[in-house]
Amino acid sequence: MRPITNPPNPFESQYREFLEPAPWASVEIYEDAARQILSRNDSPDLSFRWSVNPYRGCFHACAYCYARPTHEYWGFGAGTDFDTKLIMKPNAAALLRQAFVERSWRGEVVVFSGNTDCYQPLEATYRLTRACLEVCAEFRNPVAIITKSALVLRDLDILRELHRHAWLRVYVSIPFLDTVTARRIEPGAPSPDKRFRTLRALSGEGLRTGVSLAPIIPGLNEHDIPRLVRRAKASGATDAFMSLIRLPGNTEATFAERLQEAFPDRADKVFRGIRRAREGPLSTSRFFERHKGRDAAWDTSRRLFEIACRIAGLAPSESAPIPSTFQRPTPDQLALF
Repeated sequence: MRPITNPPNPFESQYREFLEPAPWASVEIYEDAARQILSRNDSPDLSFRWSVNPYRGCFHACAYCYARPTHEYWGFGAGTDFDTKLIMKPNAAALLRQAFVERSWRGEVVVFSGNTDCYQPLEATYRLTRACLEVCAEFRNPVAIITKSALVLRDLDILRELHRHAWLRVYVSIPFLDTVTARRIEPGAPSPDKRFRTLRALSGEGLRTGVSLAPIIPGLNEHDIPRLVRRAKASGATDAFMSLIRLPGNTEATFAERLQEAFPDRADKVFRGIRRAREGPLSTSRFFERHKGRDAAWDTSRRLFEIACRIAGLAPSESAPIPSTFQRPTPDQLALF
């Protein structure tokens, strides 16, 4: 990697109207000379195999982010380093095109992003996610997007093309209903209101959308589940999913420190709720158990979610078959790149 001197401020770009709030900390940007962009997922409890992460680290600074320990692979910390020492992959789109050209590629769905938000503020300047989506549209490769950012609306032209000629799902992550609570736990992310407006705008374009109620944090946001589901349905979402908070590695220490600072009167209650759900520890890495709890309170939250979805007419997300739309351009077309 190499550091970039004086990275451009995305909040001064032409896309600043999509970004909220204003910068709360200075950042350092590093370039990663990546050799591949597709990350293979072999976890049996996830519904996708491939993901694309144009960035590492995330300015949204969500205290609970399960990806924080991956920053330690680069010699950085899982706390404030993850929030402010950000890594970009300038050759992401070229690497993705190279992968799609290979005869071994079968056109499986690619998820943006499996690790950090592909539409965090850096994207306003560097446009790496947009470039990768252009490649997906060129090859008609199925795409799923999960984001908290309204910046996704900038790319409606490409999303429409993917919707028409390939397969597309866009999920907006909204685990909190209250702006004050969200801002304390997700200080760099847009407000819940802005995310719902984003969801409504995407749905209004005829795109298939969903809402992610992840993570559910016992003692902090499980009571929001019915209203989140109703508001997501009113904003045009067609399906939803939820999962229990995961705190792998040093994410646990970061979350504990920030929760204690943000909610000193509720922190102990939250920790007790998570431990009950996990039957002792704050986190587990066991497949098929890491995303859900095992106690009565979690079972109540799960049933609350299912009932709310049923009443609202919002379908729980399922691993439905994805149509085969992948199509390589002709050799003459590829020669242009």
